[in-house]
Amino acid sequence: MSFPLTSPDGTRASRFAFGTMQFGGTADEAASAAMFDACLEAGITHFDTAHIYTDGASETYLGKFARPHRDRLIIATKAAYTGGAGRDNILQSADLSRKRMDIDCIDVMYLHRFDPDTPLEQTFDALATLRDRGHIRFVGVSNFAAWQTVKAAQIAAGFDLQIALMQPMYNLVKRQAEVEILPMTADMGILCAPYSPLGGGLLTGKYARGLTGRLTEDDRYAARYAADRMHHASASLSAIADDEGTDPATLAVAWVAAHAARPAPIISARSVEQLRPSLDALDFTMSQDLYARLCAISPAPPPATDRTEEQ
Repeated sequence: MSFPLTSPDGTRASRFAFGTMQFGGTADEAASAAMFDACLEAGITHFDTAHIYTDGASETYLGKFARPHRDRLIIATKAAYTGGAGRDNILQSADLSRKRMDIDCIDVMYLHRFDPDTPLEQTFDALATLRDRGHIRFVGVSNFAAWQTVKAAQIAAGFDLQIALMQPMYNLVKRQAEVEILPMTADMGILCAPYSPLGGGLLTGKYARGLTGRLTEDDRYAARYAADRMHHASASLSAIADDEGTDPATLAVAWVAAHAARPAPIISARSVEQLRPSLDALDFTMSQDLYARLCAISPAPPPATDRTEEQ
């Protein structure tokens, strides 16, 4: 059972979260507002941003849009992608994020990535200070390995803090989270909120149609999803979606949500039109047969043991 993530007025977190990484970047203010409204209409209550996104525009837009609905929404941001996870950087990041969003308290403060050069005791001392000041409610970790998360949870407990959420990468062609992260979050009661359920747009099938997106615009994403097997899997997903009479993006997001650990995928887009198939996954019923068929289009990662004969 995952940690009960709630908004200030007690509203439970929605089954999916919406990631605002495109706000103020590929999505201007009007497009961002339209996506925010579409999410509210679909029942999304959990919104995710980061200190580093679009030079602060993402936080600024999210705060502006969320203001009339503040108490029933869960607002998550991240600190320390740059500058390390030391005390001063975390406190300054939180202060600036609260100022940008014009909110007194951030619901979830994530550590954006693991910092091997800063003792976690210093990091969680800073997060405890923010909690004691009433500036954050929950703590999460992003891009941490399973062992790093367990270590963080152990140290956090010394400050009367709990790791409530974790953000790994997870989609049909990036399945490493199945080995240790998803079992760990299920066992420890951590809500897993995976990002990139569409694989940078690869799993929508748009690149096969000659369209553009992160894989054509960002060298990191191009390298991350360069393997031929991933593009073959995307083609197979599109064929199955045709058979099912639905959109491949709907299937891709629904597949992530269907894992036994009950992850809450973070969906995102550049426009309402692009967002619709992901929102449709909220109401998609995934049969066991279809889940198995989708699993078969991409190899599962090997287990975290060499005693494979016992698996």
